[in-house]
Amino acid sequence: MLIQVNGSKREADVDPDTPLLWVLRDVFGLTGTKFGCGVAMCGACTVHVGGQPRRACVTPVGDIGEQPILTIEALDGSVTGQALQKAWLAVDVVQCGYCQSGQLMQAAALLEAKPNPDDADIDAAMSGNICRCGTYGRIRTAIKQAAADLPLPARAP
Repeated sequence: MLIQVNGSKREADVDPDTPLLWVLRDVFGLTGTKFGCGVAMCGACTVHVGGQPRRACVTPVGDIGEQPILTIEALDGSVTGQALQKAWLAVDVVQCGYCQSGQLMQAAALLEAKPNPDDADIDAAMSGNICRCGTYGRIRTAIKQAAADLPLPARAP
């Protein structure tokens, strides 16, 4: 089956029921997307499918069709991704780092949909992403900083 990942078409010889997470990690070697819970409850495996955040651990690769997939490895290819990565470092969000690829992918989807989010928007969007280190306050601060660093047209209400 042919899958578009991070702008490149790739071939995966897998069963259509295979979770996208395992195709990304085991077939394509893209290990930035993490396995957390396996039941879409923690957000560690969040990727973008057709521009929307999805939990790769429960998304059968056969359901992807022609929708493009974006993983953490290519997040810096967008202005939003660059702003988030810069803010994550400036605010020193990461402790253990395990959940961070999912956190960043969810935050990128939020800022793409709502470039100037308030606390309630951030809390709602990020509520499905668990951080065992408890860096939620820093995550919120980094998202706000990234939003402020986006070009002005993107920040229009």
